[in-house]
Amino acid sequence: MSTQAWWPGAAIYQVYVRSFADGNGDGVGDLAGLRSRLPYLAELGVDAVWVTPWYPSPMADGGYDVADYRAIDPAFGTLAEAEKLIEEAHSVGIRMIIDIVPNHGSTDHAWFKAALSAGRGSPERSRFIFRDGRGADGAEPPNQWESIFGGPAWTRTADGQWYLHLFDPGQPDFNWQNPDVHAEFEDVLRFWLDRGVDGIRIDSAAVLIKDFDLEHPESYTDRDGIHEIYRSWRRVTDSYPDDRVLIGELWLPDHERFAAYLRPDELHTAFNFMFLSAAWDPAVLRSCVDATLAAHAPVAAHATWVLSNHDVTRHVTRYGRPDTTFSFGGKLFGTPSDLELGTRRARAAALLAMALPGGVYVYQGEELGLPELETEIPHELRQDPFYQRSNYTDPGRDGCRVPIPWSGEASPFGFSPADAHDPPWLPQPADWRAYTATAEAADPDSMLNLYRAALKLRRAEDALGAGEITWRDDAAEGTLSFDRDPGFTCVANLSADAVELPPHTEVLLTSIPLEDGKLPSDATAWLRR
Repeated sequence: MSTQAWWPGAAIYQVYVRSFADGNGDGVGDLAGLRSRLPYLAELGVDAVWVTPWYPSPMADGGYDVADYRAIDPAFGTLAEAEKLIEEAHSVGIRMIIDIVPNHGSTDHAWFKAALSAGRGSPERSRFIFRDGRGADGAEPPNQWESIFGGPAWTRTADGQWYLHLFDPGQPDFNWQNPDVHAEFEDVLRFWLDRGVDGIRIDSAAVLIKDFDLEHPESYTDRDGIHEIYRSWRRVTDSYPDDRVLIGELWLPDHERFAAYLRPDELHTAFNFMFLSAAWDPAVLRSCVDATLAAHAPVAAHATWVLSNHDVTRHVTRYGRPDTTFSFGGKLFGTPSDLELGTRRARAAALLAMALPGGVYVYQGEELGLPELETEIPHELRQDPFYQRSNYTDPGRDGCRVPIPWSGEASPFGFSPADAHDPPWLPQPADWRAYTATAEAADPDSMLNLYRAALKLRRAEDALGAGEITWRDDAAEGTLSFDRDPGFTCVANLSADAVELPPHTEVLLTSIPLEDGKLPSDATAWLRR
Protein backbone atom coordinates (compact mmCIF):
# COMPACT_ATOMS: atom_id res chain seq x y z
CA MET A 1 0.00 0.00 0.00
CA SER A 2 1.11 3.56 -0.65
CA THR A 3 2.76 5.41 2.21
CA GLN A 4 1.26 8.71 1.03
CA ALA A 5 -1.54 10.32 3.07
CA TRP A 6 -4.38 7.86 2.60
CA TRP A 7 -6.99 9.27 4.96
CA PRO A 8 -8.13 12.71 3.60
CA GLY A 9 -10.70 11.15 1.26
CA ALA A 10 -10.89 7.63 2.67
CA ALA A 11 -14.01 5.50 3.06
CA ILE A 12 -13.79 3.99 6.55
CA TYR A 13 -15.97 1.14 7.80
CA GLN A 14 -16.78 0.94 11.51
CA VAL A 15 -16.83 -2.52 13.07
CA TYR A 16 -18.55 -2.91 16.45
CA VAL A 17 -16.73 -6.15 17.26
CA ARG A 18 -19.37 -7.82 19.44
CA SER A 19 -21.94 -7.56 16.65
CA PHE A 20 -20.04 -8.05 13.42
CA ALA A 21 -19.27 -11.77 13.05
CA ASP A 22 -18.97 -14.62 15.57
CA GLY A 23 -16.27 -17.11 14.69
CA ASN A 24 -16.50 -19.54 17.62
CA GLY A 25 -20.24 -19.90 18.14
CA ASP A 26 -20.59 -18.26 21.55
CA GLY A 27 -23.00 -15.59 20.26
CA VAL A 28 -20.45 -12.77 20.51
CA GLY A 29 -18.57 -11.27 17.59
CA ASP A 30 -14.82 -11.79 17.63
CA LEU A 31 -11.59 -11.35 15.69
CA ALA A 32 -11.92 -14.72 14.01
CA GLY A 33 -15.28 -13.62 12.64
CA LEU A 34 -13.88 -10.28 11.48
CA ARG A 35 -10.92 -11.96 9.78
CA SER A 36 -13.31 -14.25 7.90
CA ARG A 37 -15.21 -11.21 6.56
CA LEU A 38 -12.21 -9.28 5.23
CA PRO A 39 -13.02 -10.42 1.65
CA TYR A 40 -16.51 -8.93 2.08
CA LEU A 41 -15.05 -5.61 3.21
CA ALA A 42 -12.54 -5.62 0.36
CA GLU A 43 -15.34 -6.25 -2.13
CA LEU A 44 -17.41 -3.51 -0.53
CA GLY A 45 -14.61 -1.12 -1.43
CA VAL A 46 -13.63 0.51 1.86
CA ASP A 47 -10.16 1.90 2.46
CA ALA A 48 -9.94 1.27 6.19
CA VAL A 49 -11.70 -0.46 9.08
CA TRP A 50 -12.16 1.18 12.47
CA VAL A 51 -12.53 -1.44 15.21
CA THR A 52 -14.27 -0.46 18.45
CA PRO A 53 -12.51 -1.41 21.72
CA TRP A 54 -11.28 -4.99 21.68
CA TYR A 55 -9.55 -4.84 25.05
CA PRO A 56 -10.28 -6.86 28.23
CA SER A 57 -13.36 -5.29 29.80
CA PRO A 58 -16.17 -6.16 32.22
CA MET A 59 -18.49 -4.56 29.61
CA ALA A 60 -20.05 -1.94 31.87
CA ASP A 61 -20.24 0.17 28.70
CA GLY A 62 -19.85 -2.19 25.77
CA GLY A 63 -16.06 -2.35 25.97
CA TYR A 64 -15.45 1.37 26.51
CA ASP A 65 -14.50 0.48 30.08
CA VAL A 66 -10.99 -0.79 29.43
CA ALA A 67 -9.19 -2.98 31.95
CA ASP A 68 -5.97 -3.45 29.95
CA TYR A 69 -5.00 -1.33 26.95
CA ARG A 70 -2.31 -3.76 25.74
CA ALA A 71 -4.33 -6.95 25.48
CA ILE A 72 -7.37 -8.43 23.73
CA ASP A 73 -10.49 -9.54 25.57
CA PRO A 74 -10.60 -13.35 25.58
CA ALA A 75 -14.17 -13.16 24.25
CA PHE A 76 -12.73 -11.58 21.09
CA GLY A 77 -9.49 -13.55 20.74
CA THR A 78 -5.82 -13.01 21.45
CA LEU A 79 -3.14 -10.42 20.82
CA ALA A 80 -1.63 -12.76 18.24
CA GLU A 81 -4.98 -12.82 16.41
CA ALA A 82 -5.13 -9.02 16.45
CA GLU A 83 -1.67 -8.87 14.91
CA LYS A 84 -2.74 -11.40 12.30
CA LEU A 85 -5.87 -9.35 11.54
CA ILE A 86 -3.78 -6.23 10.94
CA GLU A 87 -1.47 -8.18 8.62
CA GLU A 88 -4.33 -9.80 6.70
CA ALA A 89 -6.21 -6.51 6.34
CA HIS A 90 -3.12 -4.87 4.91
CA SER A 91 -2.72 -7.74 2.47
CA VAL A 92 -6.11 -6.93 0.90
CA GLY A 93 -5.50 -3.16 0.89
CA ILE A 94 -7.43 -2.24 4.05
CA ARG A 95 -5.94 0.01 6.73
CA MET A 96 -6.67 -0.63 10.42
CA ILE A 97 -7.87 1.96 12.93
CA ILE A 98 -8.36 1.10 16.61
CA ASP A 99 -10.15 2.83 19.46
CA ILE A 100 -8.25 4.37 22.39
CA VAL A 101 -10.28 5.48 25.43
CA PRO A 102 -8.20 8.10 27.30
CA ASN A 103 -10.79 9.79 29.51
CA HIS A 104 -11.57 6.78 31.67
CA GLY A 105 -10.58 3.20 32.33
CA SER A 106 -12.37 0.41 34.17
CA THR A 107 -12.79 -0.36 37.83
CA ASP A 108 -11.03 -3.63 36.85
CA HIS A 109 -7.96 -1.74 35.62
CA ALA A 110 -4.85 -2.58 37.67
CA TRP A 111 -4.27 1.10 38.39
CA PHE A 112 -7.73 1.57 39.85
CA LYS A 113 -7.47 -1.53 42.02
CA ALA A 114 -4.15 -0.22 43.31
CA ALA A 115 -5.73 3.17 43.97
CA LEU A 116 -8.45 1.67 46.11
CA SER A 117 -5.93 -0.41 48.07
CA ALA A 118 -3.45 2.43 48.58
CA GLY A 119 -5.96 4.79 50.13
CA ARG A 120 -6.28 8.53 50.53
CA GLY A 121 -3.55 10.83 49.31
CA SER A 122 -1.52 8.05 47.67
CA PRO A 123 0.33 8.38 44.36
CA GLU A 124 -1.88 5.57 43.08
CA ARG A 125 -5.04 7.58 43.74
CA SER A 126 -3.60 10.64 42.05
CA ARG A 127 -3.85 8.83 38.70
CA PHE A 128 -7.65 9.14 39.00
CA ILE A 129 -9.89 11.90 40.36
CA PHE A 130 -10.64 11.23 43.99
CA ARG A 131 -12.15 13.93 46.20
CA ASP A 132 -13.53 14.23 49.69
CA GLY A 133 -17.27 14.74 49.85
CA ARG A 134 -19.13 17.79 51.03
CA GLY A 135 -20.94 18.20 54.34
CA ALA A 136 -19.92 17.43 57.88
CA ASP A 137 -19.36 13.74 57.22
CA GLY A 138 -18.48 14.00 53.53
CA ALA A 139 -21.67 12.20 52.56
CA GLU A 140 -22.49 14.56 49.70
CA PRO A 141 -20.68 14.33 46.33
CA PRO A 142 -17.83 16.81 45.80
CA ASN A 143 -19.98 18.78 43.34
CA GLN A 144 -23.24 18.51 41.43
CA TRP A 145 -21.89 17.13 38.16
CA GLU A 146 -24.19 14.68 36.42
CA SER A 147 -23.04 11.59 34.55
CA ILE A 148 -23.47 11.74 30.78
CA PHE A 149 -25.36 8.45 31.21
CA GLY A 150 -27.64 9.98 33.86
CA GLY A 151 -27.41 10.14 37.64
CA PRO A 152 -24.52 11.50 39.70
CA ALA A 153 -21.01 11.57 38.26
CA TRP A 154 -19.48 10.52 41.59
CA THR A 155 -19.37 7.20 43.44
CA ARG A 156 -18.27 6.83 47.06
CA THR A 157 -15.62 4.31 48.05
CA ALA A 158 -15.41 2.22 51.21
CA ASP A 159 -13.09 4.72 52.92
CA GLY A 160 -15.47 7.61 52.29
CA GLN A 161 -13.80 9.35 49.36
CA TRP A 162 -15.53 9.81 46.02
CA TYR A 163 -14.22 9.11 42.52
CA LEU A 164 -15.34 10.85 39.34
CA HIS A 165 -16.91 8.99 36.41
CA LEU A 166 -18.39 11.15 33.69
CA PHE A 167 -19.96 7.98 32.30
CA ASP A 168 -20.77 4.72 34.13
CA PRO A 169 -19.56 4.06 37.71
CA GLY A 170 -17.50 1.26 36.16
CA GLN A 171 -15.53 3.89 34.20
CA PRO A 172 -13.39 5.99 36.59
CA ASP A 173 -11.91 9.10 34.98
CA PHE A 174 -8.15 9.38 34.70
CA ASN A 175 -6.44 12.47 36.11
CA TRP A 176 -4.76 14.12 33.14
CA GLN A 177 -2.92 16.51 35.47
CA ASN A 178 -0.77 13.52 36.46
CA PRO A 179 2.33 12.89 34.27
CA ASP A 180 1.94 9.13 34.83
CA VAL A 181 -1.25 9.25 32.76
CA HIS A 182 0.43 11.12 29.92
CA ALA A 183 3.33 8.67 29.83
CA GLU A 184 1.04 5.64 30.00
CA PHE A 185 -1.10 6.61 27.04
CA GLU A 186 1.84 7.64 24.88
CA ASP A 187 3.26 4.19 25.54
CA VAL A 188 -0.10 2.59 24.65
CA LEU A 189 -0.09 4.49 21.36
CA ARG A 190 3.37 3.17 20.53
CA PHE A 191 2.38 -0.37 21.54
CA TRP A 192 -0.30 -0.47 18.84
CA LEU A 193 1.46 1.65 16.24
CA ASP A 194 4.42 -0.73 16.50
CA ARG A 195 1.99 -3.54 15.62
CA GLY A 196 1.00 -1.82 12.42
CA VAL A 197 -2.25 -0.01 13.14
CA ASP A 198 -2.73 2.91 10.77
CA GLY A 199 -4.91 5.13 12.90
CA ILE A 200 -6.21 5.87 16.38
CA ARG A 201 -9.80 6.90 17.00
CA ILE A 202 -9.94 8.85 20.28
CA ASP A 203 -13.07 8.27 22.32
CA SER A 204 -14.68 11.23 24.15
CA ALA A 205 -11.75 13.32 23.00
CA ALA A 206 -12.92 16.68 24.40
CA VAL A 207 -13.50 15.82 28.08
CA LEU A 208 -10.09 14.88 29.48
CA ILE A 209 -9.40 18.14 31.35
CA LYS A 210 -11.73 19.21 34.19
CA ASP A 211 -12.29 22.54 35.93
CA PHE A 212 -13.69 21.87 39.38
CA ASP A 213 -14.38 25.55 40.04
CA LEU A 214 -17.32 25.34 37.63
CA GLU A 215 -20.60 23.47 38.04
CA HIS A 216 -21.94 23.36 34.47
CA PRO A 217 -21.02 20.75 31.79
CA GLU A 218 -18.51 23.10 30.16
CA SER A 219 -16.39 22.55 33.26
CA TYR A 220 -15.26 19.26 31.76
CA THR A 221 -15.77 19.84 28.04
CA ASP A 222 -13.22 21.44 25.72
CA ARG A 223 -10.95 22.98 28.34
CA ASP A 224 -7.90 24.72 26.87
CA GLY A 225 -5.34 22.41 28.50
CA ILE A 226 -6.46 19.50 26.37
CA HIS A 227 -4.61 20.65 23.27
CA GLU A 228 -1.14 19.94 24.63
CA ILE A 229 -2.19 16.31 25.13
CA TYR A 230 -2.95 15.91 21.46
CA ARG A 231 0.15 17.81 20.41
CA SER A 232 2.16 15.20 22.29
CA TRP A 233 0.18 12.39 20.64
CA ARG A 234 0.80 13.97 17.23
CA ARG A 235 4.52 13.95 17.96
CA VAL A 236 4.20 10.21 18.59
CA THR A 237 2.38 9.46 15.32
CA ASP A 238 4.68 11.76 13.35
CA SER A 239 7.67 9.79 14.61
CA TYR A 240 6.61 6.82 12.46
CA PRO A 241 7.89 6.73 8.88
CA ASP A 242 4.53 6.05 7.22
CA ASP A 243 1.22 7.88 7.48
CA ARG A 244 -0.62 7.31 10.80
CA VAL A 245 -3.77 9.24 11.62
CA LEU A 246 -5.41 10.57 14.81
CA ILE A 247 -9.22 10.85 14.69
CA GLY A 248 -11.18 12.66 17.39
CA GLU A 249 -14.68 11.98 18.67
CA LEU A 250 -15.66 15.60 19.29
CA TRP A 251 -19.25 16.59 20.08
CA LEU A 252 -18.72 20.37 19.94
CA PRO A 253 -21.27 22.87 18.63
CA ASP A 254 -18.75 25.71 18.25
CA HIS A 255 -17.09 25.40 14.83
CA GLU A 256 -14.06 27.45 15.77
CA ARG A 257 -13.43 25.44 18.94
CA PHE A 258 -13.91 22.23 16.94
CA ALA A 259 -11.38 23.31 14.32
CA ALA A 260 -8.80 24.12 17.00
CA TYR A 261 -8.29 20.38 17.49
CA LEU A 262 -7.40 20.03 13.81
CA ARG A 263 -4.52 22.44 13.72
CA PRO A 264 -1.48 21.05 11.88
CA ASP A 265 0.23 19.85 15.07
CA GLU A 266 -2.83 18.20 16.68
CA LEU A 267 -5.41 15.71 15.37
CA HIS A 268 -5.60 14.89 11.69
CA THR A 269 -9.39 14.73 11.51
CA ALA A 270 -12.55 14.44 13.60
CA PHE A 271 -16.11 13.19 13.26
CA ASN A 272 -18.70 15.57 11.83
CA PHE A 273 -21.59 15.11 14.23
CA MET A 274 -23.34 18.22 12.96
CA PHE A 275 -23.96 16.41 9.67
CA LEU A 276 -25.02 13.21 11.43
CA SER A 277 -27.57 15.09 13.53
CA ALA A 278 -28.96 17.33 10.77
CA ALA A 279 -32.54 17.17 9.54
CA TRP A 280 -33.36 15.85 6.07
CA ASP A 281 -33.87 19.38 4.80
CA PRO A 282 -31.99 21.04 1.92
CA ALA A 283 -31.41 24.36 3.65
CA VAL A 284 -30.23 22.69 6.86
CA LEU A 285 -27.90 20.30 5.06
CA ARG A 286 -26.42 22.99 2.83
CA SER A 287 -25.81 25.19 5.86
CA CYS A 288 -24.16 22.22 7.57
CA VAL A 289 -21.90 21.52 4.58
CA ASP A 290 -20.91 25.18 4.28
CA ALA A 291 -20.23 25.51 8.01
CA THR A 292 -18.19 22.31 8.03
CA LEU A 293 -15.99 23.32 5.12
CA ALA A 294 -15.61 26.85 6.46
CA ALA A 295 -14.49 25.53 9.85
CA HIS A 296 -11.90 23.20 8.34
CA ALA A 297 -10.45 25.68 5.84
CA PRO A 298 -8.47 27.93 8.23
CA VAL A 299 -6.57 24.96 9.63
CA ALA A 300 -6.25 23.21 6.24
CA ALA A 301 -8.01 20.13 7.63
CA HIS A 302 -10.15 17.59 5.80
CA ALA A 303 -13.82 17.13 6.66
CA THR A 304 -15.60 13.86 7.41
CA TRP A 305 -19.18 12.83 6.73
CA VAL A 306 -21.01 10.45 9.06
CA LEU A 307 -24.63 9.25 9.01
CA SER A 308 -24.68 6.62 11.79
CA ASN A 309 -22.45 4.93 14.35
CA HIS A 310 -22.62 2.62 17.37
CA ASP A 311 -24.01 5.38 19.62
CA VAL A 312 -26.87 6.83 17.56
CA THR A 313 -30.17 5.85 15.98
CA ARG A 314 -29.65 4.20 12.60
CA HIS A 315 -30.50 6.77 9.96
CA VAL A 316 -32.83 4.45 8.03
CA THR A 317 -35.14 4.72 11.05
CA ARG A 318 -34.43 8.38 11.78
CA TYR A 319 -35.13 9.53 8.23
CA GLY A 320 -38.53 7.84 8.32
CA ARG A 321 -39.76 9.91 11.26
CA PRO A 322 -41.47 13.30 11.21
CA ASP A 323 -38.47 14.69 13.10
CA THR A 324 -35.42 13.60 11.10
CA THR A 325 -32.82 15.16 13.41
CA PHE A 326 -30.82 13.18 15.96
CA SER A 327 -30.26 14.03 19.60
CA PHE A 328 -29.60 11.81 22.59
CA GLY A 329 -32.37 13.56 24.49
CA GLY A 330 -34.83 12.83 21.69
CA LYS A 331 -34.56 9.04 21.91
CA LEU A 332 -37.93 7.68 22.97
CA PHE A 333 -39.58 4.28 22.83
CA GLY A 334 -42.19 3.69 20.17
CA THR A 335 -41.59 6.75 18.00
CA PRO A 336 -43.13 5.67 14.67
CA SER A 337 -41.00 5.47 11.54
CA ASP A 338 -41.92 4.93 7.91
CA LEU A 339 -39.10 2.53 7.00
CA GLU A 340 -39.86 2.62 3.29
CA LEU A 341 -39.45 6.40 3.28
CA GLY A 342 -36.46 6.19 5.63
CA THR A 343 -34.73 3.66 3.38
CA ARG A 344 -35.34 5.80 0.29
CA ARG A 345 -33.84 8.82 2.04
CA ALA A 346 -30.97 6.75 3.43
CA ARG A 347 -30.02 5.71 -0.11
CA ALA A 348 -30.06 9.34 -1.21
CA ALA A 349 -28.11 10.45 1.87
CA ALA A 350 -25.43 7.83 1.26
CA LEU A 351 -24.70 9.16 -2.23
CA LEU A 352 -24.80 12.73 -0.98
CA ALA A 353 -22.31 12.00 1.81
CA MET A 354 -19.96 10.05 -0.47
CA ALA A 355 -19.92 12.92 -2.98
CA LEU A 356 -18.88 15.58 -0.47
CA PRO A 357 -15.20 16.54 -0.11
CA GLY A 358 -13.32 14.60 2.56
CA GLY A 359 -13.60 11.21 4.21
CA VAL A 360 -16.76 9.19 4.72
CA TYR A 361 -17.65 6.67 7.45
CA VAL A 362 -19.91 3.65 7.04
CA TYR A 363 -21.21 2.01 10.20
CA GLN A 364 -21.62 -1.75 9.92
CA GLY A 365 -25.09 -2.57 8.59
CA GLU A 366 -25.61 0.79 6.89
CA GLU A 367 -24.72 -0.91 3.63
CA LEU A 368 -27.53 -3.41 4.31
CA GLY A 369 -30.09 -0.73 5.20
CA LEU A 370 -30.62 -2.12 8.70
CA PRO A 371 -33.21 -0.29 10.81
CA GLU A 372 -32.93 0.54 14.50
CA LEU A 373 -34.44 -2.00 16.90
CA GLU A 374 -36.09 -0.43 19.94
CA THR A 375 -39.21 -2.11 21.29
CA GLU A 376 -38.13 -5.48 19.82
CA ILE A 377 -35.36 -6.06 22.39
CA PRO A 378 -36.66 -7.57 25.67
CA HIS A 379 -36.01 -5.68 28.87
CA GLU A 380 -33.89 -8.43 30.40
CA LEU A 381 -31.52 -8.56 27.41
CA ARG A 382 -30.75 -4.84 27.26
CA GLN A 383 -27.22 -3.95 28.33
CA ASP A 384 -26.72 -0.26 27.62
CA PRO A 385 -26.16 1.86 30.77
CA PHE A 386 -28.15 4.66 29.09
CA TYR A 387 -31.22 2.43 29.42
CA GLN A 388 -30.51 1.37 32.98
CA ARG A 389 -29.50 4.76 34.38
CA SER A 390 -32.53 6.48 32.80
CA ASN A 391 -34.81 4.23 34.87
CA TYR A 392 -35.63 2.36 31.63
CA THR A 393 -37.12 5.35 29.82
CA ASP A 394 -34.29 5.88 27.28
CA PRO A 395 -34.01 2.93 24.85
CA GLY A 396 -30.27 3.41 24.79
CA ARG A 397 -27.94 2.23 22.06
CA ASP A 398 -28.56 -1.51 21.94
CA GLY A 399 -30.91 -1.05 18.99
CA CYS A 400 -28.08 -0.10 16.61
CA ARG A 401 -25.79 -2.84 17.94
CA VAL A 402 -27.84 -5.92 17.05
CA PRO A 403 -25.63 -8.58 15.38
CA ILE A 404 -25.30 -8.35 11.61
CA PRO A 405 -27.31 -10.75 9.41
CA TRP A 406 -25.09 -12.45 6.85
CA SER A 407 -27.08 -15.31 5.37
CA GLY A 408 -29.92 -17.78 5.84
CA GLU A 409 -33.59 -17.67 6.71
CA ALA A 410 -33.47 -17.58 10.52
CA SER A 411 -31.33 -16.29 13.38
CA PRO A 412 -28.36 -16.26 13.75
CA PHE A 413 -28.43 -15.44 10.01
CA GLY A 414 -24.82 -16.51 9.53
CA PHE A 415 -23.57 -14.22 12.30
CA SER A 416 -22.55 -17.37 14.18
CA PRO A 417 -21.59 -20.78 12.75
CA ALA A 418 -24.39 -23.23 12.04
CA ASP A 419 -23.38 -25.34 15.07
CA ALA A 420 -23.25 -22.35 17.45
CA HIS A 421 -23.85 -23.26 21.07
CA ASP A 422 -25.22 -19.84 22.09
CA PRO A 423 -27.65 -17.41 20.45
CA PRO A 424 -26.51 -13.91 19.42
CA TRP A 425 -25.96 -11.67 22.44
CA LEU A 426 -28.81 -9.43 21.24
CA PRO A 427 -31.77 -11.00 19.40
CA GLN A 428 -32.20 -10.56 15.65
CA PRO A 429 -35.76 -10.14 14.34
CA ALA A 430 -37.14 -12.78 11.97
CA ASP A 431 -37.74 -10.27 9.17
CA TRP A 432 -34.01 -9.60 8.91
CA ARG A 433 -33.86 -12.52 6.47
CA ALA A 434 -34.50 -9.87 3.80
CA TYR A 435 -31.49 -7.85 5.00
CA THR A 436 -28.80 -10.53 4.87
CA ALA A 437 -25.68 -9.79 2.88
CA THR A 438 -26.29 -12.92 0.81
CA ALA A 439 -29.85 -11.91 -0.10
CA GLU A 440 -28.82 -8.36 -0.94
CA ALA A 441 -25.82 -9.42 -3.00
CA ALA A 442 -28.23 -11.27 -5.30
CA ASP A 443 -30.50 -8.22 -5.71
CA PRO A 444 -29.10 -5.62 -8.13
CA ASP A 445 -31.32 -2.93 -6.60
CA SER A 446 -30.34 -3.60 -2.97
CA MET A 447 -28.73 -1.18 -0.57
CA LEU A 448 -25.60 -3.35 -0.54
CA ASN A 449 -25.16 -3.13 -4.29
CA LEU A 450 -25.76 0.62 -4.18
CA TYR A 451 -22.93 0.99 -1.64
CA ARG A 452 -20.65 -1.28 -3.66
CA ALA A 453 -21.28 0.72 -6.81
CA ALA A 454 -20.84 4.07 -5.05
CA LEU A 455 -17.63 3.10 -3.28
CA LYS A 456 -16.20 1.70 -6.50
CA LEU A 457 -16.99 4.94 -8.34
CA ARG A 458 -15.65 6.97 -5.45
CA ARG A 459 -12.27 5.30 -5.91
CA ALA A 460 -12.36 5.57 -9.69
CA GLU A 461 -13.45 9.21 -10.01
CA ASP A 462 -10.67 11.76 -9.61
CA ALA A 463 -13.25 14.33 -8.54
CA LEU A 464 -14.33 12.40 -5.44
CA GLY A 465 -12.69 12.12 -2.03
CA ALA A 466 -10.73 15.11 -0.76
CA GLY A 467 -11.08 18.41 -2.63
CA GLU A 468 -13.59 21.20 -3.10
CA ILE A 469 -17.17 21.74 -4.27
CA THR A 470 -18.93 24.50 -6.16
CA TRP A 471 -22.65 24.93 -5.58
CA ARG A 472 -24.61 25.19 -8.82
CA ASP A 473 -26.61 28.35 -9.48
CA ASP A 474 -29.21 26.45 -11.52
CA ALA A 475 -30.25 24.13 -8.65
CA ALA A 476 -34.01 23.55 -8.51
CA GLU A 477 -35.84 24.55 -5.35
CA GLY A 478 -35.57 21.89 -2.67
CA THR A 479 -32.39 20.36 -4.11
CA LEU A 480 -28.70 20.32 -3.30
CA SER A 481 -26.63 20.51 -6.47
CA PHE A 482 -22.88 20.94 -6.72
CA ASP A 483 -19.98 20.35 -9.06
CA ARG A 484 -16.63 18.76 -8.32
CA ASP A 485 -13.72 18.88 -10.70
CA PRO A 486 -12.95 17.26 -12.98
CA GLY A 487 -16.35 16.82 -14.57
CA PHE A 488 -18.60 15.55 -11.77
CA THR A 489 -22.02 16.80 -10.59
CA CYS A 490 -24.11 15.61 -7.65
CA VAL A 491 -27.81 16.42 -7.32
CA ALA A 492 -29.85 15.48 -4.25
CA ASN A 493 -33.59 16.10 -4.54
CA LEU A 494 -35.20 16.66 -1.14
CA SER A 495 -38.34 18.28 -2.58
CA ALA A 496 -41.72 16.61 -2.96
CA ASP A 497 -41.59 16.54 -6.79
CA ALA A 498 -39.35 15.09 -9.46
CA VAL A 499 -36.87 17.58 -10.93
CA GLU A 500 -34.98 17.98 -14.18
CA LEU A 501 -31.31 17.05 -14.09
CA PRO A 502 -28.72 19.71 -14.89
CA PRO A 503 -26.79 19.38 -18.18
CA HIS A 504 -24.73 16.20 -18.25
CA THR A 505 -23.16 13.69 -20.61
CA GLU A 506 -23.71 10.56 -18.53
CA VAL A 507 -25.64 9.34 -15.49
CA LEU A 508 -23.06 7.56 -13.34
CA LEU A 509 -25.31 6.37 -10.51
CA THR A 510 -28.69 7.16 -8.94
CA SER A 511 -30.03 6.15 -5.54
CA ILE A 512 -33.29 5.04 -7.20
CA PRO A 513 -34.20 4.88 -10.90
CA LEU A 514 -35.00 8.08 -12.77
CA GLU A 515 -38.63 8.74 -13.77
CA ASP A 516 -38.92 9.84 -17.40
CA GLY A 517 -35.42 11.24 -17.17
CA LYS A 518 -36.20 13.22 -14.03
CA LEU A 519 -34.78 12.76 -10.53
CA PRO A 520 -37.57 11.63 -8.17
CA SER A 521 -38.22 12.99 -4.70
CA ASP A 522 -35.78 11.87 -1.98
CA ALA A 523 -33.18 10.72 -4.48
CA THR A 524 -29.60 11.55 -5.45
CA ALA A 525 -27.83 11.33 -8.81
CA TRP A 526 -24.16 11.32 -9.73
CA LEU A 527 -23.56 12.79 -13.18
CA ARG A 528 -20.71 13.23 -15.62
CA ARG A 529 -20.80 16.75 -16.99
